[in-house]
Amino acid sequence: MLSPAVTDASSQSWQKLWDLDPAVTFLNHGSFGACPRVVQQQQQAFRRQIEAQPVQFFGRSLEPLLDASRATLAEFVGASSADLAFVPNATTGVNTVLRSLSFRPGDELLTTDHEYNASRNALDFVAQQSGATVVVAEIPLPLSSPEQVVQSVLSKVTDRTRLLLIDHITSQTALILPIQPLIQALAAQGIDTLVDGAHAPGMMPLSLQSLGAAYYTGNCHKWLCAPKGAAFLYVREDRRDRIRPLVISHGANSPRQDRSFFHLEFDWTGTGDPTPFLCVGAAIQFFATLLPGGWADVMGHNRALALWARERLSQRLGLALPCPAEMIGSMATLPLPEGNAESLYQALVAEFSIEVPVIPWGGLSNRLIRLSAQLYNTPADYDRLADALDTLLTRPQ
Repeated sequence: MLSPAVTDASSQSWQKLWDLDPAVTFLNHGSFGACPRVVQQQQQAFRRQIEAQPVQFFGRSLEPLLDASRATLAEFVGASSADLAFVPNATTGVNTVLRSLSFRPGDELLTTDHEYNASRNALDFVAQQSGATVVVAEIPLPLSSPEQVVQSVLSKVTDRTRLLLIDHITSQTALILPIQPLIQALAAQGIDTLVDGAHAPGMMPLSLQSLGAAYYTGNCHKWLCAPKGAAFLYVREDRRDRIRPLVISHGANSPRQDRSFFHLEFDWTGTGDPTPFLCVGAAIQFFATLLPGGWADVMGHNRALALWARERLSQRLGLALPCPAEMIGSMATLPLPEGNAESLYQALVAEFSIEVPVIPWGGLSNRLIRLSAQLYNTPADYDRLADALDTLLTRPQ
């Protein structure tokens, strides 16, 4: 049932915080996020500072600003600032860890068949370079419980398994995976876990230190709504000496003793635009003011809307629910009748001005529709999508 807090009127008032095109029904926050106007203004202010005195900014102002934003982020994700480095995106975070570690022929790198394509490509590349083997655990869809995921992954563990790469929230299927029991079970066998948490920050509460993963990377430009190009890499303290940035720069031989080697390397890999990183703290603080319960209410609102939306489309279009509600955050997928995913997507955009991903997916059906729910979305948005799908799915294929 739709939460009383989730209404067209309240969501329409929040729409004014973003610059999204009002002519488009935007149901794809999950792909790239959307940055509120006030956070964009903060970014522009930082950019003006850079251009007013670049040497002052990069040489003397940048490190304290990075530290301040990182401290806010660390508190938000339940980590120590010392364990966090800013990176442009979660794909970079995954590549950074995989390219830093050493594997040998015969080693097994475990993942699932729901892993994000870019991260899977990085895993395949490292395996090809080292002679290791990628082992894939198949997660069935539909799912009746999170325990099926745990059983599937653990059934693939052998004495040659060296690392698990796993999404916290899957991109294509929008499932919250039960990563903590997997991390614990593998750690008991001496196997580290790299979590691709691209969607998790801002969608669900995080406590990275309690989670216990050796490595965790997450985007800040998705559900935290920071500017594009803001993400973090968490490296547990006992693994920090193993991880180097993809770009080796001045920090590699810096004689400084006032900062950790980890931050000296990651905080400066060459001249670039650091303003997305600097706005992470501002984005976190801004969203904390929007509802009485702060971020807990924001996450709760978005999850309630996503659950309502999937139930609404399921009932109106006769679509099966592919997983239990406990595995849903602020995104949800539904299987569509068989057909061409790309042509349906293009028709939704061209004929109905609805931006929502239609994802090719084997097994349950050959395509899924993925719904996102953010404060600016209204219940009417999903009814508009249901109307469009009702029209398009009844056309001759």
